[in-house]
Amino acid sequence: MALNSNLKINTDRLWDSLMEMAKIGPGLRGGNNRQTLTDEDAEGRKLFQSWCEAAGMTMTVDTMGNMFFLRPGTDPDADPVYMGSHLDTQPTGGNFDGVLGVLGGLEVVRTLNDLKIKTKHPIIVTNWTNEEGTRFAPAMLASGVFAGELDQDWAYERVDAKGKKFGDELKRIGWLGDEPVGKRKIHAMFELHIEQGPILEAEHKDIGVVTHGQGLWWLQVTVTGKEAHTGSTPMPMRKNASLGLGKLLQLVNDIAMEHQPAAVGGVGHIDVTPNSRNVLPGQIVFTVDFRSPDRKVLDGMKAKFEAEAPKIAAGLGIQVQIEAIGHFDPVTFDETCVTAVRNAAERLGYSHMNIISGAGHDACWVNRVAPTAMIMCPCVDGLSHNEDESISKEWAGAGADVLLHAVLETAQICE
Repeated sequence: MALNSNLKINTDRLWDSLMEMAKIGPGLRGGNNRQTLTDEDAEGRKLFQSWCEAAGMTMTVDTMGNMFFLRPGTDPDADPVYMGSHLDTQPTGGNFDGVLGVLGGLEVVRTLNDLKIKTKHPIIVTNWTNEEGTRFAPAMLASGVFAGELDQDWAYERVDAKGKKFGDELKRIGWLGDEPVGKRKIHAMFELHIEQGPILEAEHKDIGVVTHGQGLWWLQVTVTGKEAHTGSTPMPMRKNASLGLGKLLQLVNDIAMEHQPAAVGGVGHIDVTPNSRNVLPGQIVFTVDFRSPDRKVLDGMKAKFEAEAPKIAAGLGIQVQIEAIGHFDPVTFDETCVTAVRNAAERLGYSHMNIISGAGHDACWVNRVAPTAMIMCPCVDGLSHNEDESISKEWAGAGADVLLHAVLETAQICE
């Protein structure tokens, strides 16, 4: 069978699967709260397993809980072509971030079964554990261990806000596998994902051909002042951690703005102690997120913050500690895989453009050990990590169509 524009997935079936998965771990206003290694995560995994096995695939789970579903190829010695993303969500996540890439991969296999298409290379659909990093930092934890960039024992010791360990929770929900992590052979991997930004929608493009991914530094900053009554403590005598927070937030923004347009920086998580309206906080812990596709810019932003933050703290009579808790270098995706994505979009007649991923993804780690590329579809107003995250059925279908064609070009159709 030749690759042509008539070869497409079943968009209605894909959409129905997305909506069915969204029922597990429902959010407060239509999104999802299916955080990693929770009971809801276990339930979502079980549903995904049932669908994959119904499609004739066999499952293997590794020691980080990564799920791999195999569709055999005609050549038993050929390395597999992978598709996948993640099923875990943010606490107030949407229905599509990550999930589209997992269920899009399942839909590709279902389509191949419907059309009785065989491939030389086996095909594997993957669900990577703890991509979000919202419960156990850092993000992309399991794919990072898979790629040899993070240590598994260290990963097992990561704790959530309640002090529960990643390794213990993985065992508790029943998804601790026995396959040694990172021992798999990969011919290539493709990850379908929503853009999580506004560019594709603004440019009226159906498909983003992802050529690069931004690098990232996550810094955890602890500001220590002195708890005191807000009404009776004179202004000149305060050791005000909250004032330090304000000045450091401004510093993060200023550093990012100095490196436009190739950088972003922000603060998304803040813990204040004791968090009382009439007490100056004694301690504030927050995270800084710096990103850039340029390694020199990325490291320069981190270095400037580390140099300037202590000066600000000293001027206020408070203390600051900075710890790097997450990092990956900028990514250049495999040229052959990227070309397969672009060929697919052109073959299908979908409008497309090159794009740099602003977010980190499992594909960024896998790209260290195997040829990898990403496919992006638009999302409404670029909104993600939000229960109002939305895409159209047509966008989802177009992305999965491109995934189908890119995988088939790489896995090689057998006549």
